[in-house]
Amino acid sequence: MTEQKIITVLKVFIVFGICLIVTGHYLLVSDLFGEQNSIHGIIISAAFIAIGVLFSLPTKIYLTIVLMNIEAVHDQHV
Repeated sequence: MTEQKIITVLKVFIVFGICLIVTGHYLLVSDLFGEQNSIHGIIISAAFIAIGVLFSLPTKIYLTIVLMNIEAVHDQHV
């Protein structure tokens, strides 16, 4: 897999993780979902947020390291 494909996949995972975090937050603050599901709604919302963090945070760290390595190689050639 080339570096560009890896970067693209990582960016997709970051966006997906952020979407899951926003969805979990929306479910927590929406009154309709909370009234229908009570404690199970909170657990589902927390699961969305946790999975979103698992997708976005490590991916963001790895993407930063990959981009720093690309920049270091580029600076050596210039």
